[in-house]
Amino acid sequence: MASPFRSDILKGKVTLITGGGSGIGFEIATQFGLHGASIAIMGRRKQVLDSAVAALRSLGIWAFGFEGDVRKQEDASSVVESTFNNLGSLDILVNAAAGNFLVSAEDLSPNGFRTVMDIDSVGTFTMCHQALKYLKKGGPGRNSLTGGTIINISATLHYTAAWYQIHVSAAKAAVDAITRNLALEWGADHDIRVNGIAPGPIQGTPGLSKLAPEEINSKIREDMPLYRIGEKWDIAMAALYLSSDAGSKTLWSRLLELQKVNL
Repeated sequence: MASPFRSDILKGKVTLITGGGSGIGFEIATQFGLHGASIAIMGRRKQVLDSAVAALRSLGIWAFGFEGDVRKQEDASSVVESTFNNLGSLDILVNAAAGNFLVSAEDLSPNGFRTVMDIDSVGTFTMCHQALKYLKKGGPGRNSLTGGTIINISATLHYTAAWYQIHVSAAKAAVDAITRNLALEWGADHDIRVNGIAPGPIQGTPGLSKLAPEEINSKIREDMPLYRIGEKWDIAMAALYLSSDAGSKTLWSRLLELQKVNL
């Protein structure tokens, strides 16, 4: 599909994407790279990272892969610093790393619950916290006037309820809360834009293939307003818009309008 954005809309920007070796994270890495950004992807599996980096570079994208577990503070710190040292700055952080499996609440162990919470919610906060000094205005490699951007990938499961997904629903609800609170604090204090994207079922992702067999996929399509499952490209375009100067101007203009109304 053709992008609605200029090919240089992220020119000069450096993006770090957790879970960037596959699924939605890899599509975001691809589209950001095709629109001018330099890319760093983080993941736990070296083979997946190497394959993803090779694919990105075959498209002419300047890309690096860094092994690390978002649950570990030392890994988060090392990957953030490696991104800065190899690419010269850090402008955009996309938290796309996630864990999931189907299990009833009755059969889910506290350790299994904790694992997903640690990857999705604790991992998201850990990466944001480690990236803060590079993303805030006046940070290393950044001028004193503007901060960077954070995008947290959530889900829609917790907006109502979902079978056998209590651990993921809790984790994604926490991600949404982290996003709102950081947007308030770091937007005011450091000029960092923090936004969240909550995809529904997305075609061609490990989540859909592992969690929803074909007969469920057909039912999902029937329940969709557009009668189709979302594409990874859809999410990448939303992330691209929210990371662009166009997204910044539009959001700030809306905030100013709301402020005038409140006055």
